[in-house]
Amino acid sequence: MLPSYLADSPAAWRVDELVADRGWIFELDDRARRDLLGAVRAVYAPAKKLFDYRHDEFDFGSAWPVIERALAQVKHGRGMALVRGLRREGVSEQEFELMTWALGLHAGVARPQGKETHYISGVRDAGASYRTGTGRGYSSNAELDYHTDTSDIVFLSCYNRAVSGGMSIVASSLAGYRVMHEEFPQLAPWLHEPLAFGRQGEQAPDEGPFVVMPAFDVADGRLCARWNWNRMTSAQEIPGAPKLTVGHRAALERFDEVVRRPDLAYSTWLEPGDVQIINSHVTLHSRTEFVDHDEPAKKRLLFRLWLAPPDSLWLPESWRDLYRSIEPGTVRGGIRGIAYDDERRHWEERQARAVGMRIC
Repeated sequence: MLPSYLADSPAAWRVDELVADRGWIFELDDRARRDLLGAVRAVYAPAKKLFDYRHDEFDFGSAWPVIERALAQVKHGRGMALVRGLRREGVSEQEFELMTWALGLHAGVARPQGKETHYISGVRDAGASYRTGTGRGYSSNAELDYHTDTSDIVFLSCYNRAVSGGMSIVASSLAGYRVMHEEFPQLAPWLHEPLAFGRQGEQAPDEGPFVVMPAFDVADGRLCARWNWNRMTSAQEIPGAPKLTVGHRAALERFDEVVRRPDLAYSTWLEPGDVQIINSHVTLHSRTEFVDHDEPAKKRLLFRLWLAPPDSLWLPESWRDLYRSIEPGTVRGGIRGIAYDDERRHWEERQARAVGMRIC
């Protein structure tokens, strides 16, 4: 018998369900594209920093109801959505980045993403080494492990595709857990046991080098997943981090195998102008290795935005150390890093007021 927190959840999907029901894909029509780009170009100024733009400067017109429906699907439905049709031709890299940022200003409060406390990431090959204790996949061309990002919601907008590779892969962590419960019941309980996740050397001054929490935990009757194979393994080399037992490692390795099954792993290409939006608590995502263009203007580039939305739900108590807050409607998550200062704090406070959120 399935636990009550897995019963009839639309987020516990398999690939055939996504293929049969395309209700998670949303198209911007010509008018919506014009409205969205027009809103950005009306206020874009090359000398402005992203923090200088305000929530109420952007009127997205007919585009915003489409984004709202996509967000509803992410929060209450499949846990993922694909929005197609952002203007790309004739749009500069800076304008496209601002378009992504502006959507975030309407959807919640952006969260910092790394050691330098940056709030939007250019996902491109910057020569980083992924398989290290300080590696980050978004700045490499490597094949990535399945992982969840440290935010409630992730926006990933595509500006350029690679020459080859770089396919997006998404799986339902809930569907993977169901398989573990049904096929490997002796291993499934280990997924609820605490383990160490490394912070990849990006911890804030008041944080330790690792955080201890289970891969799966329950909050208010809902199952939530935290998964990052690279951070799990790197933590094993950190002094003081708890070591994985044989049983725990067997369960983690089996789950990683399960979510790679063809009936659970949904693969798709993100085309220029696409925005993938995912709920970190019920999905895992990855991508394949890629080969890039030689010409700088054509190199693979996506923009990643982490968000805390105003209508968020409870998170497990065991996640408090990682997210800093687990209460609904609070500004939480992200990687605070070493450069969190008054400018960032004041921006977060202003943006939280604009969208009706609390800072704990």
